[in-house]
Amino acid sequence: MAILALSLAGTVNILYVALGLGLVIFFHELGHFMVAKWCDVHVERFSIGFGPILWRYKKGETEYALSAIPFGGYVKMLGQDDVDPSQLSSEEIAADPRSYSSKSVPQRMAIISAGVIMNVITGLLFFAVAFGLGVDASPAIVGTVQVGMPAWQAGIESGDRITRINDREVQLFKDIPRGVALSRDKVITIEGVHQDGTTYKVDIEPDRTGTRRIIGVFSTQSLQLAKFKDKSKKKPTAVGTSAALAEPSFEQGDTILKVGDTKVLRFSQLQDFLSRKRGETFEFLIQRDQASEGETEGETVAISVKPNRFRTLGLWMGTGKIVAVKKGSPADVEGMRPGDRITRINDKIVGKDINPLRLPDYLAGLHGHAIRIMVSRPVEGGESKEEEILIESLLDKPGWVERPIMPGDPLSIPALGVAFHLIPNVLKVDEGSPAAKANIQTGEIQKMEFLLPEGEPFDGFKNRENGDERVFAIEFKDKDNKPVLNWAYAFWTMQSTPTRTVRLTIRNAGETQIVEIEPRVPDDSDWFLPTRGIRMMPLKQTIKAGSIFETLQMGMLHTQNSIADIYLTLRNLVSGDLSYRELHGPLGIAVVAYEFASQGLAKLSLFLGLLSINLAVLNFLPIPVLDGGHMVFLAWEGITRKRPSERVLVAATYFGMAFVLGLMILVLYLDIVVHGMGVN
Repeated sequence: MAILALSLAGTVNILYVALGLGLVIFFHELGHFMVAKWCDVHVERFSIGFGPILWRYKKGETEYALSAIPFGGYVKMLGQDDVDPSQLSSEEIAADPRSYSSKSVPQRMAIISAGVIMNVITGLLFFAVAFGLGVDASPAIVGTVQVGMPAWQAGIESGDRITRINDREVQLFKDIPRGVALSRDKVITIEGVHQDGTTYKVDIEPDRTGTRRIIGVFSTQSLQLAKFKDKSKKKPTAVGTSAALAEPSFEQGDTILKVGDTKVLRFSQLQDFLSRKRGETFEFLIQRDQASEGETEGETVAISVKPNRFRTLGLWMGTGKIVAVKKGSPADVEGMRPGDRITRINDKIVGKDINPLRLPDYLAGLHGHAIRIMVSRPVEGGESKEEEILIESLLDKPGWVERPIMPGDPLSIPALGVAFHLIPNVLKVDEGSPAAKANIQTGEIQKMEFLLPEGEPFDGFKNRENGDERVFAIEFKDKDNKPVLNWAYAFWTMQSTPTRTVRLTIRNAGETQIVEIEPRVPDDSDWFLPTRGIRMMPLKQTIKAGSIFETLQMGMLHTQNSIADIYLTLRNLVSGDLSYRELHGPLGIAVVAYEFASQGLAKLSLFLGLLSINLAVLNFLPIPVLDGGHMVFLAWEGITRKRPSERVLVAATYFGMAFVLGLMILVLYLDIVVHGMGVN
């Protein structure tokens, strides 16, 4: 019955999507149709879709049709045909008073622009409906800051709210990546409010190494545990963690009220508590989402949760260079900089006396003390030189709170304010460790694979290349055999997959060694994770208008912002500040529409509003065969009092058709190959 219900819900969502996309196209063509009729033009056909006609019905002089290719539609008027542009200058048709070509320039401009105007109006109405129903969206609060990225370097932290990017107000989290990506300025100004209520204003140079500008921030989570459509199987706790083993067990939708004796109000506060109390066992007081029989609300339940310990292989890796320094941190104040390599802390050698992976916690434990740090600093045109830096006082920030969450992320030392890479070369192997038992001594790690044993439930990690859920691989060499500094990310992934074994590919003295290892927690371990393995729901707030006037007002504002965003997107595509690989085609539109439909009518209406505005703006670009191209020809005719020659019209039309066809092929390629929407 559950499968049948899910199948039925999926079918309903598909119908909603089809109806919604059909409405967007229908209203566009209806605009052309209505104004053409108002101007007394003979409309031969009104079609939703292109290509072979699947269904037709004739009423009066007009044939109404559904065609096979659903990515658009057309209104075929006497004397106007995108496929046969010679009709525009045909003397025989032009002589017919009811032909499109016989009408005045203002009338033809009205007919051509009517579709775009109709899409703007319907887009506004779709937005108004969405805000009338109420739209759930993530507030502009930072949850995670990617280590080493521009936001991290500028000192933005978890729990901070961003209120403005340059001259644009930020209301929701989605305004942040959009505002960054669509800005042309090399340096952008970000304003916001810290958790303690103090305001901040920082200048940030976005990262441009990818397909769009980013600063490296992600939305925050709530205090409610994850909820899934399949309530019977999935758990809101990560497999193999202390939270998953706790009794009584956590359930989907539970809300955390207190941890220990501390009442928690937001996710960043919970995160800070867990990191500082990482070695302690304490109780979570939760409010149960589901009410028991005969009760009006869910009960409160106390759940005791033990700490999690780091799993290790017993490998010590080389310390790489510092790649980023946080503004205003002790490292920044005392002159540490990218390119430095930490070699010694006081009298301890990093890599010999201190495992580089434990530097974040080691330095956090020295909070409040002055320390001496020896760095190897590159010298232009010569060998590196040793520099001793005195740090008067480290910050009170625990280690591994700022985690490497993406491939290539460096390891952060929050107490010092630097991020550095680890080199995947084995320097040392702990005696009696899994690596020692596998006879690993030295070598260069080339690949690390995480293997899910038979019978263990899927933990969410799967191969990016082929979708394999049993083997998740992290590479340390690229296709050109150049080093990829992924060890910090791989080590944290090992903590996030506690039920998996590891397979290492090691290159040593010209030979390749492949070994399988079972990561383990050392018997005498005092190294605790800052997490317990609880999965949380994203934090959402409901945006809902209080009156019809307010719905229209919010719809108008969203329409204006959407038009501006589309213009900025096109500008950045042309200038190269935004990669064409960010584009999506019809498959992408269908997938996104389905996802929105599954979240309710409000979300679907919001998406359809955005689609309507996109159709309006893009269709009015000055490209032949599009409405904007027709407007260019009409403007020429209005200014010169002479129509373009048939030769010009034919050449421009075929150019426009080739451009649109080429664009369609490109976005289909991006959908299938780049965005992975093809059939495996």
